[in-house]
Amino acid sequence: MKLALIGYGAMGQLVESLARTAGDEIGLIQTSRDALKAGSPLETLLSGHDAAIDFSVGSAVLRNVEACALASVPLVEGTTGWQENEPAVRRVIAEHNASLVYGANFSIGVNVFYRIVSHSTGLIARLDQYQAFIEEEHHSRKRDAPSGTALKLKDLMGKHLENEIPIASVRAGHIPGTHRVGFDSAADQITLTHMARSREGFAAGALMAARWIVGRKGVFEFSEMIDEILRSDE
Repeated sequence: MKLALIGYGAMGQLVESLARTAGDEIGLIQTSRDALKAGSPLETLLSGHDAAIDFSVGSAVLRNVEACALASVPLVEGTTGWQENEPAVRRVIAEHNASLVYGANFSIGVNVFYRIVSHSTGLIARLDQYQAFIEEEHHSRKRDAPSGTALKLKDLMGKHLENEIPIASVRAGHIPGTHRVGFDSAADQITLTHMARSREGFAAGALMAARWIVGRKGVFEFSEMIDEILRSDE
């Protein structure tokens, strides 16, 4: 595949490394500094690529979506913190018959964790004895809090529970990412935890999504790709 990388921080560099190891071609690396320079618009630079992967910043997502849509390049959106622009993003994709796959977290393990948490919350909800809570920790450079993953967990759990689910967030050091779901009662506490050992899982998931989105039209959440893969293995 010929890939375009939008954003070249820690995640962008890791995606580049894994892609080159897999034999993919990196045709474009667009940094935030490049975006400020005068020159060819991003949609022109994107022409001829099979897919683009965006790990930039939330404020740039709508602009990047528009550029990819104009260039007819499928986009994997790995950035979080852009939810307020989701209606506009969906409108752009629909108007240009374009392709987008996004997710709060591109880790395969986290997406399995979503399903474990959802099922477990359904069981807990029948007992009416436990108070649910969410804790999440990330490195100090992560800007959004709570994390997109924590908000996704809250949404999944909220389908089973009526009470408000509190989220506690920590930003410190170099923590790759930890999410903990708890159910507390007077008698005991149940916890479920996903701990990322590195960012490689996120990069691998983004590359998997880039291969999956080619040939598809519309807006897809990463979990839909996981669902399709799990169904094909049944």
